[in-house]
Amino acid sequence: MNKEIGIGMLGYAFMGKAHSHAWTDLPIFFWPLPAIPRLIIVYGRHEERVKDAMVRYGFKRYTTDWREVIRDPEVEILDNCLPNYMHKDPCIEAVEAGKHVVCEKPLARDSIEAREMRDVAKKAKVKTMCAFNYRFVPAVRLAKKILEEGILGRVFHFRARYLQDWIVSPEFPLVWRLRKEYAGSGPLGDLGSHIIDLARFLVGEITAVTGVTRTFIEERPLPEDPTKKGKVTVEDAFSATVEFENGAIGTLEASRFATGRKNYNNFEINCEKGSIEFNLERLNELRVYVVEPDERKYLEGWHEIIVTDPAHPFIEYYWPPGHILGWEHTFVNELHHFLDCVVNDKDVGPYGATFEDGYRCAVVCDAILKAAEEGKRIAVEY
Repeated sequence: MNKEIGIGMLGYAFMGKAHSHAWTDLPIFFWPLPAIPRLIIVYGRHEERVKDAMVRYGFKRYTTDWREVIRDPEVEILDNCLPNYMHKDPCIEAVEAGKHVVCEKPLARDSIEAREMRDVAKKAKVKTMCAFNYRFVPAVRLAKKILEEGILGRVFHFRARYLQDWIVSPEFPLVWRLRKEYAGSGPLGDLGSHIIDLARFLVGEITAVTGVTRTFIEERPLPEDPTKKGKVTVEDAFSATVEFENGAIGTLEASRFATGRKNYNNFEINCEKGSIEFNLERLNELRVYVVEPDERKYLEGWHEIIVTDPAHPFIEYYWPPGHILGWEHTFVNELHHFLDCVVNDKDVGPYGATFEDGYRCAVVCDAILKAAEEGKRIAVEY
């Protein structure tokens, strides 16, 4: 009989839905599993909504007290899908209570909070992971394999953009993501953390940055009373240059004002023997350019790989070739990795993002904000 493992969830909205779906789908794709996840208890502030989430997602019970999730003896893994300001305290308390913890990105509002979380995790015997799910896109993992095998040679450039357009209207309300005390930063922490993590995952450590930020709409209607307005206290967009430890250079950009772009997470890596390009909105595809020898120059050009073959990362667990995966499957892949690490005492890194990775990402975010504020190049010190 397969071992069972209890999951306690904090949050039930966007990320709570994605994670609950992934835990439920794990036995369908990754079989046999190291353990079968059981959805034990879900937390939310609003009783009627969290009760509804309990029924929809299949949890045994619900609570409006997040500490009750940590105290629950059936819970072995705490899955924190709450807003950024609710990452540090529940995660630290859970780790100290002996629970394994997966926490949504960004790990914290800033590097000070993230360092505290990292330090507690380092002393503990439990597993912890920061949920940078794009490490688990098959095409991204294939890109990493190509780079690790040295097929393209030395890396020269990494350039990434993460663009959305959901707050262009000045009538969009002042939600928590637009308030520094809750979010820590704007698209830098929300979207930029993803491309910073991918930069570190694929190319290496970032050693120095410059940056510029801009807030385009400084006041917005209050959600509780649209006749009144409140101040936006985070950036609406940022651009940064980055320097890597291995000598490569790069650019990073994230915005919620890129009209027409819905979830455009795009990166390109240029190397001495070729290049790689990825676009999340076409997540089953990886574009690769390989420099051919003189006798095969007629083959040289960009090639589009449809990453759905059993030889590609993760695909053996899914469908026949050509049957594409979706955004939701990145969470299935990610949580399977974490479950395997928990049950079989494996390291979360280097393929999963550790709390150390979450901390280092936060350090880079803080450095970009400092560079923008001071108008100068900032060395990144971990």
